Amino acid sequence: MAIDLAVIGAGPHALTLVTHLLQKNKRMRQRVLVFDPSGTWMHQWNHQFAALEIPHLRSPAVHHPDPDPYALRRFAESRWDELFPPYDLPGTQLFQEFCEQVVQRWNLADWVYPAQVVRVQPEGDRRRSRFRLSLSAGERLYARRVVLATGSGCPHLPDWVQRIPTGYPSDRLLHSSQVDLRNLRLWGERVLIVGGGLTSGHLAIGAIQRGATVILMTRRRIYEKLFDADPGWLGPKYLKDFWAEPDWFARWQMIQQARNGGSMTPAILTQLRRLKRDGHLELFEQCEVAAARWVTGEPTTLPAQAVPERAGYWQVCCNNPTLQDCIQTQQIDRIWLATGSRLDGEQHPLLQDVAAQHAVEWVGGLPVLQKNLKWPGVELYIMGGLAALQVGPTARNLSGARAASDCIVRALLSG
Repeated sequence: MAIDLAVIGAGPHALTLVTHLLQKNKRMRQRVLVFDPSGTWMHQWNHQFAALEIPHLRSPAVHHPDPDPYALRRFAESRWDELFPPYDLPGTQLFQEFCEQVVQRWNLADWVYPAQVVRVQPEGDRRRSRFRLSLSAGERLYARRVVLATGSGCPHLPDWVQRIPTGYPSDRLLHSSQVDLRNLRLWGERVLIVGGGLTSGHLAIGAIQRGATVILMTRRRIYEKLFDADPGWLGPKYLKDFWAEPDWFARWQMIQQARNGGSMTPAILTQLRRLKRDGHLELFEQCEVAAARWVTGEPTTLPAQAVPERAGYWQVCCNNPTLQDCIQTQQIDRIWLATGSRLDGEQHPLLQDVAAQHAVEWVGGLPVLQKNLKWPGVELYIMGGLAALQVGPTARNLSGARAASDCIVRALLSG
């Protein structure tokens, strides 16, 4: 099978790209195929929001996959209570139903082919180039052009995790992307959550609601911020200087400074402070785990009849001498790592063959793309966080999806 355009991924970036493309040229409808293992739009996005019980988005209502920036507000005309202050942040259910309506209105329900692309191989020369796509079920097909829109990277695990001897129950140490609060009963348990971003706040609230006591440990002081990047990055206020900067490493530094690691919203911090005051939460800032080991045996923190039978517990040491004794004497049932994801395009499995045949400059794991987000020398386009050196610090956000789509659509329709 041969197609004109293959879009890898069916999340908000891919959906944004497709709607913008069809708005500009309806004839593209017969020339595009989207690939995602789920076979549906927004599957991973919806799963993560539901699994962490996130009540609303962090982005205002003008940021969404439809080309009309006011489409979500019109959709919410009779549901204003699902737009949260201070900047009309869409409720999770509202946003999900809006995206479902976008899929229906643009007639995209059957666009997602249920398969995972495991390899992308460029073939041919510059005048007659194409890609061979290998799918997880063994199928192969060819595409003249490819857009990679697969998300924000692989889970980042701290170094101390690699030093833990094997033998502990696999469900007792999880990255946040593996946690599903909906399936858990935590009454009487003690959960250590590592990380100071918004995800750790959602996990802490969810665990406490299920009867757990939470220890929240952050390597720096919790940073309070309404958005993960200043709104000035959504327009020329900051992007003008960013785009004028010719040094790619300087741009990379600007991206790091703008995002500044994890942060929490004022609303989540208010809830956490209340839970701390009520004795449900311990907060250790400027502290990192130095080592952890799984101890076999019944913990004695609570009377045996008050907690479910356990096979063991975690003993944790931290690097802050003033807190060492406090942490080390606690018997911890679970460790959740809200430590974010690592974005490294040099290690991305779908970019290996492309990079081998068409060399590109890398800066901090990000490729130096052309202005239209095209990989130099080949018809591959990049969306999401990997496009940040061109799009800016909000490249992985919904606003970044719109900015990337504007660039890529122009290139696709002119090629």
